[in-house]
Amino acid sequence: MSNKQLRIAMLSVHSCPVGQLGAKDTGGMSTYIRELAGELGNQGHSVDVYTRVHDPNDPQIVSLGQNARLIHLKVGDNREIPKLALYSYLPDFADNVENFRKQDGRQYDLVFSHYWLSGLVGNHLQKWWRTPHIIMFHTLGAVKNSLAIGEEEPELRIETEKDLAQNCHRIIAPTEKVKEELMLYCGASPERISVVPCGVNLELFRPMDKAMAKQRLGFTDNKLILFIGRIEPLKGIEQLLRAMPYLPNRQRPRLVIVGGDEQSQPDIEKLKELSRQLHIEESVSFPGLIKHEQTPYFYSAADVCVIPSYYESFGLVALEALACGTPVVATDVGNLKSIIRQGETGYVVSDNTPRHLADKIALLLSQPSPDRDSIATIRASVSQFSWSNIAEAIVRECRLVLANYAASSSGTVTFGTINDWLKPQNQQTGKEQKQPCSLCPRSTQ
Repeated sequence: MSNKQLRIAMLSVHSCPVGQLGAKDTGGMSTYIRELAGELGNQGHSVDVYTRVHDPNDPQIVSLGQNARLIHLKVGDNREIPKLALYSYLPDFADNVENFRKQDGRQYDLVFSHYWLSGLVGNHLQKWWRTPHIIMFHTLGAVKNSLAIGEEEPELRIETEKDLAQNCHRIIAPTEKVKEELMLYCGASPERISVVPCGVNLELFRPMDKAMAKQRLGFTDNKLILFIGRIEPLKGIEQLLRAMPYLPNRQRPRLVIVGGDEQSQPDIEKLKELSRQLHIEESVSFPGLIKHEQTPYFYSAADVCVIPSYYESFGLVALEALACGTPVVATDVGNLKSIIRQGETGYVVSDNTPRHLADKIALLLSQPSPDRDSIATIRASVSQFSWSNIAEAIVRECRLVLANYAASSSGTVTFGTINDWLKPQNQQTGKEQKQPCSLCPRSTQ
């Protein structure tokens, strides 16, 4: 297998990897892409991450570190567009990627797509460029719908994920559970799926003095409970609020809920109303979005970080909290049973019923603050999840895919148009469908 440095085109159509974390469409996937691209670049590989312009002030090219770039491409208006509405603009995005590549004189060894919208573009780029296509879905629409919480995912997404799972060259799954879900819901072949966990930036996320962190953030409370992430029903934040009245009065903790942009305001207002109904509004804070570099202060200030989610594909927040030496209480989602050492670095509860959450939160709050050795032990429990280790695992997968692709007759390409993939979806978006353009590179016509 060749050891030459790889040239990778990553796709993240709908979510900008340098957007504000905790916004409606900017979460763990954005962290994953940004950190992985940067580490691959540090290891000598060349990575370009393509996303759409979200703001007219976005520079076209943003450095993600040595050998890694983020490239903003204009698709539609320079404004927020609902994810499903972006479907009609995928031909433009693919054309813009190809035009940038030609002008820049770039050649890529493979395409690595993130999320199903990017996967559709990636499927066509791999045909144009005669390179293999790797995809990571991050979440699956069918799994979300099976939970019946929040908005229902459209059939368009469900069917597209099935098609992509059966036609790409490799799927990266963050856990064995996700691998099973891909096989069950998408009919993916197990030989096509590789399990590589997510990582954590151990340089950024490190323990800080708790008193100093609280003072910096302006908290004077004795005990802090932290939730950090996107504000949406699947995150189970309502259950965490309902758990608060079950905590012993003597603990008197403050719950800090970090995340949420303008699009999240309806959900935030519901949470604030629930806190008033529960008579805990004086003990709940909503600082909103924070800068990524501020998050270690919140983790270090907290006495416990809680992940009350109904669904997570992995659980990056747990890695970040533990890297800062803060114990975690979480539901049994993602890879959290493998990450959290029961009774040592936190607790995994069977579900997010308020009583279950409260029992374990109260147990951690009743213990003395961890000393330096305990904090070091908590941090050491996630040391194997460094991005350098994860990037090396991804590179091994890429090399294997390239070797198999070169040896396979699947390298034969049939060029098509976007009409081969885009399905009529006027009823899905409630808008007139934009007429798609050909996805064939103009240079081949």
